[in-house]
This record gives sequence, structure tokens and C-alpha cells, in this order.
Amino acid sequence: MSQSLTLLEKIKALQSSLRETPVVQLDHEGVFLHAKLEYHNPFGSVKDRPAFWILKSNIESFVLGSESIVVESSSGNFATALACYCRLLGIQFIPVIDPNINANVEFFLRGMCSRVEKVDVRDDTGGFLKTRLQRVESLLEQLPGAYWTNQYASPLAFEAHYRLTAEEICQTFTQLDYVFVGVSTAGTIAGLSCRLKERFPSIRVIAVDTEGSVIFGGQPKRRYIPGIGASITPELLQMAKIDDVVKVPEIEAVQACNELLYRHGLFVGGSSGSAYAAVKRYLPTMRSLTPPRVLFLCADRGSAYLNTVFNPAWAHQLQTER
Repeated sequence: MSQSLTLLEKIKALQSSLRETPVVQLDHEGVFLHAKLEYHNPFGSVKDRPAFWILKSNIESFVLGSESIVVESSSGNFATALACYCRLLGIQFIPVIDPNINANVEFFLRGMCSRVEKVDVRDDTGGFLKTRLQRVESLLEQLPGAYWTNQYASPLAFEAHYRLTAEEICQTFTQLDYVFVGVSTAGTIAGLSCRLKERFPSIRVIAVDTEGSVIFGGQPKRRYIPGIGASITPELLQMAKIDDVVKVPEIEAVQACNELLYRHGLFVGGSSGSAYAAVKRYLPTMRSLTPPRVLFLCADRGSAYLNTVFNPAWAHQLQTER
């Protein structure tokens, strides 16, 4: 992108890259089951939408300029999206990551960013999120002009999914009875739930979490699949309109990812597998004389999970440790 363009011109030009992602119907007994394939976003995940929207809104309001430094904590997808958009905009970005990140994603980030911060100390829940957030706070104190996109609390993350992701769903369906959404930062489920309940007043929004996460309470334990669950309750959860919660064991997510690949031809990541596993767990509740219309989100592609979710040896070790 030309260096002569202003930031406002650059962000306007980039907006056309966020095209509508496809919805596919899966053959499944008892329900009309659909999957929205968010890995068709420009940089490979549902996180492209809030990353773009937060940058766009702050550039348009002159909070961010060409001399700004964007900082964010991420397990992978949000950092990837920010790294790509910031590179195209000519803004410096510092991702804060941890050892659970996929090795290829870390390699990519180190190539895209002049500085990457990686924490290695576990927090009191056994995870790294709180440690990452502490590093973010430290960077904000050290670096003049640093800006935290704060995907865990920014209302702009909510707005991105309300205006973009959810609006696409509203335009696709005339009837929708259930939607299953994996939760980590809660921006996706907050934006989707509010908009979808406006369009489909009787829809039931089912939050999908993973065992060991504390988003909806319970005892924390070590988790191995990134992109779903958290060791904090994110602020954006307060904005979500949730009807029920399904907690999925990680081994079920692995099995569901493989079923989506070999039965339905969808190569998706761990949170998508968790959402599909939640649908299967919820089937007895959903059965009726008229098969309900059900949607779940596929947040990212399975490429980043080849050495874990799609590795039989890794899956066997996960099952043994549980």
C-alpha cells in the first residue's frame, strides 16, 4: 500500500477486504445444521473483524496515528490479524504471547513485528493470561504513545460483531432457532447475541466454553487448546445475552474437529470443534417435530492445530493426562 496515503485513506481502502464469510449446511439428523466459516476472513479467523474495527474507529477518531504503538495480549488469532493490519497501515504492533501459542504463528509474528513479548510464568490459575495482561500494563507504562486495543473489554469489539458478523447472519437466514458460539474474550458472543435477538426474538444463544476455563465460574485447571476459554471473566461478557452454557472437555473438542474434517469436509480449529461438540451434546434438548435451524461459528482453520488437535499422539497424551 502506497506510503503517500494517509492513515484514513489506508483504513478506508482496507475496509473492502472484510467480505461476507460463507455459511454451509451440514448433513445432520434431527436439525438443520449450518456452520459459518469465519476462517474465510482475510487473515484467517473471526478475530479479523474486531481487529480491523478497533483500528478503524481509533484512526477515524484520531486516537491512533502513524507514530502510535499498538499493544495486545493474544493466544494467536487476534495478534495475527493486528500484525497484518498494522503492517498494511504502517503502525508498529507489539504482540504479547505465551508458550501455548502455535509455533508457526509465533514464527509469523516475529517476522511481521519488530518486537514480540513472550511471557513464560504461569498465573494463579495455571494459565498465562493474567501474566500477559501484566506485561501489557508494563508496556503501556514504558512506551509513550502505546495504545492497548483491549479485546477483552473494548465495546468496539462488541460493535464489530454486532455490525458485521451478526448482520451477515441476519441477512442469510429468515429463521434461526439456536446459535452456538465459543467464548474467550466474549466480544463475539456479545455482539452476535444482541443483534440476533433483535432479528430473531425467540432464538436461544448457547455459549460454549471449555473445561478448566473460569469464564462462567468453576475451578481453573490447565488447558491446552487456545482460542476458547479464559482464566478471567472478560468484561464484554456483561453485554452478552446468553440462554445457556455448555462446557466441553478438550478431548471432545479434538474428536469433534476430526469428525468435522472426515465427515463434513471442514478443516477447522479447536474452538470450532468445541462448538460442534456442544451442538451434539445439546441435541436431545433441541429435538422437536419441526427440526430446528441451528448455526455454529467456525472461528478459524485447522492449520494451526496440525501438531496438536490433529496429531493422534498429542490427542492420546491429552486423554491420558485427563
